[in-house]
Amino acid sequence: MMPSVAEMEAVMAVARHGGFRAAARDLRLSSSALSHAVAALEERLAVRLFNRTTRSVVLTAAGEQFVAGIGPALQAISQTVDDLGANTSEPSGTLRINTSPGAARMMLQPIILEYGRRYPQVMVEIVTESALVDITGQGFDAGARLADAIPPDMIAVPIFPQLRMIVVGAPAYLAGRRAPIVPADLLDHRCIGMRLSSGRLYRWEFERHGEAMLIDAPGNLVLDATDLILDAAVDGAGLAYVEERGALPHIAAGRLVPLLDEWTPPFAGLSLYFAGRRHIPRKSQALIDLIREGRRQNDDLNHPTSSSTPPQG
Repeated sequence: MMPSVAEMEAVMAVARHGGFRAAARDLRLSSSALSHAVAALEERLAVRLFNRTTRSVVLTAAGEQFVAGIGPALQAISQTVDDLGANTSEPSGTLRINTSPGAARMMLQPIILEYGRRYPQVMVEIVTESALVDITGQGFDAGARLADAIPPDMIAVPIFPQLRMIVVGAPAYLAGRRAPIVPADLLDHRCIGMRLSSGRLYRWEFERHGEAMLIDAPGNLVLDATDLILDAAVDGAGLAYVEERGALPHIAAGRLVPLLDEWTPPFAGLSLYFAGRRHIPRKSQALIDLIREGRRQNDDLNHPTSSSTPPQG
């Protein structure tokens, strides 16, 4: 007997989340109901799709083949449903976006929360992962990553065309200390380290007039989240190397001081990306329009047009 769309979506959800509990939340079912549904499908197909242990739920080889086969079909069905509603006045449905924790923080206030206010019929789900994932295969509508990390076969829409890392320190920390003039001066300072998801300690990157430099910043504190690093820097724990947007409110309030400014040029920033389609779902197009609106507003603020009225006198 052919599996139903609901059964196929159940298998895809379990595969995507790596377990029944999270998948059940996604599908708004109980864990037991979802487990029984998948077990019944396996019995009917006479094949085991998942290897289950008390700690994990992993696709079998047959399960991987099944998911690879039904993924495009479910995507096509979803696309057809989206196309039917493309001309409705109000976007609706669920919009799933995969991004990194840092990018999610940058997007939350100006984009995601504003999107929710404008389109209350859309449920927005943000999933944060440091590692790049296959957004199409994992059932996401879009991803948001640094431009250099986006797969070349995806369509990208710049959110923040340029980003910049900066070195900052609290006035209390800098009091009585010689502020760094060149990156090598950091070796005489206490710095707050950043542990990447790979387990590697991040090396601070600098460039000026084509000269690039990497610094293993010394210090006795290592953290793995930007907000924690900023809090520690504000408290005077040491110098920090952070994305400029997150530090600007602290700089404006005098809680942090920017350093080594000429050694930290901007780089290609954050973009939304999605698989190429002939028709973009209304919910996704609304997000793209909001991003472009925000960019236009920023451009107007940064490059105001001069008045056409000639000066008097």
